[in-house]
Amino acid sequence: MFKDLRPEAVREAAQRIASHVVRTPLIKSAPLSRLAGGDVYLKLENRQITGSFKLRGALNALATLVLDSRRGVVASSAGNHGLGVAYAAKVLGVPAKIFVPSTAPDVKKSGIRALGAMLDDTQPDYDAAMTAAKAYGEEHGLAFINPCLGDMLLAGQGTVALEILDQLPDLRTLVVCVGGGGLLGGCASLVRHDAPSVRIIGAQSDQTAAMARSIAAGHVVEIPVTPTLADGLAGQIDEEALDIGRHALDDIVLLTEVEIARAIAWLHREHDIKVEGAGAVAAGAVLFGKTPLTFPASVIVSGGNVDEVRWRAVLAGAA
Repeated sequence: MFKDLRPEAVREAAQRIASHVVRTPLIKSAPLSRLAGGDVYLKLENRQITGSFKLRGALNALATLVLDSRRGVVASSAGNHGLGVAYAAKVLGVPAKIFVPSTAPDVKKSGIRALGAMLDDTQPDYDAAMTAAKAYGEEHGLAFINPCLGDMLLAGQGTVALEILDQLPDLRTLVVCVGGGGLLGGCASLVRHDAPSVRIIGAQSDQTAAMARSIAAGHVVEIPVTPTLADGLAGQIDEEALDIGRHALDDIVLLTEVEIARAIAWLHREHDIKVEGAGAVAAGAVLFGKTPLTFPASVIVSGGNVDEVRWRAVLAGAA
């Protein structure tokens, strides 16, 4: 379970993956700081090699897994985890097959193929892709690389927080997007131990609010599958993910699709960065004053893989 993940595992992961990831920038956002009333820093994981933080966990998971290199691995993904697994598999020289929903952005699907992984995009949604991937792995004897869970995957994602604490040692609030809980769990496993006074705030789309609704209900709640700009946060959660939310979060807030679109446009206008919906929700939580902050605060911009046409349409619509 999440609460048993050692913070040392995050530091070990950082050493293990260091030669294959970049140390992403942490920049002070002057306009967001003015709006929030204190210093706010953006952790730009959209500048990671595969365009999101997901590479960190995928690399650590594969590097610590005993693999039959002739067989390889299988994964399910909304897209960014698939890119991370495909990249990690290429580095380690093992085959990979990635299952993504048919609605996944083309930039993510084409990136997976370009890295040499096999791609299946025949499933209608994120959860169906996971079911198909697990079944394929069982049938062919392949290790399944969960997109959100597993100690080594969480430890890899936690290296984002390790860098933030190194770059900003007096951190007081961490704002993070929440889907299945992988980034949240990895970061919190370190932060709760090394900087226990830091408040951890989660942010979701109100169309992907499985974690928020489950925490509120006290049990796992199934949510409907609906279109969302935050495709990287889509899908159901399970008891293990809910355990992460319960132990990791001080608060969780929801953004509307309109607010996410405005956050994407704001980040482009104010910082000239291209960010996908999932990557914009944490900044949007601060931009729209969803929760009180203590300062300094760091906001994780989790990814930037969005189709150009859709991104341009969001910018035009939010103008």
